Amino acid sequence: MTFSLHLGTSAFTAAGWEGSFYPPGMKPSDYLTYYATKFDTVEVDSTYYRTPSPATVQGWARKTPENFIFAAKVPQSITHEKVLVDCDADFKQFVDTMDLLGAKLGPLLLQFPYFNRSVFTSGEQFLARLKPFLKNLPKGHKFAVEIRNKNWLDAAFADLLRDHGVALALQDQSWMPLPGAYKFDPITADFTYIRWLGDRQGIEKITKTWDKVVVDRTQQLITWVDFCYAIKKRGITIFAYANNHYAGHGPATIAQFLKLWNKK
Repeated sequence: MTFSLHLGTSAFTAAGWEGSFYPPGMKPSDYLTYYATKFDTVEVDSTYYRTPSPATVQGWARKTPENFIFAAKVPQSITHEKVLVDCDADFKQFVDTMDLLGAKLGPLLLQFPYFNRSVFTSGEQFLARLKPFLKNLPKGHKFAVEIRNKNWLDAAFADLLRDHGVALALQDQSWMPLPGAYKFDPITADFTYIRWLGDRQGIEKITKTWDKVVVDRTQQLITWVDFCYAIKKRGITIFAYANNHYAGHGPATIAQFLKLWNKK
């Protein structure tokens, strides 16, 4: 088993990054190329809103080195609007378009919203919807699933993902439990997918310009370093992404994690 750690941010542009991450005056068309000199992966957020054009995806591939990896969110039309029903054509178009990245394509994230009882009366009902979808996932790809209903995080959910080699997305955000509190093994594939998300509403009361750290996350990141070292011992590849809403500046969160990781 070979372990690898891939660290990046959620999206590669944000208000406040020019001058704090990107050199002042840099053209936005050069951002991704510069980003790829600092990180070896990125979680593409824009795909959540719509499937990108083939030309856009080919441009991403051109602007990044050979070993760069793109993770990407599955469009919300599939996860939020159609909720996996009658979306085969949409999903195929998305995967086929992302496949233009070739070896640079990493995990594709199915990020589900919080579902109230008008959509699913129970976690079991959600699993019944998810199961046939997972069964038909295209081979040779990495997929991760994120849910926002904390009471649905149980062994049955993890086992379903494990049966299909799909990773459970592990979150650090305000209303979800941390993986250390799970009463089951949260590793459900040969890789894991970590998202440092934080408290969006809380931090936006402080700032909406993402140029510096405004929330001290040191203790949480120490816990994550310990958790990731335990995963490393199992030979599990880690993809981890920091959102600006976690501490105020995604690149700084990754830098702090790396500093703590290298001290371990």
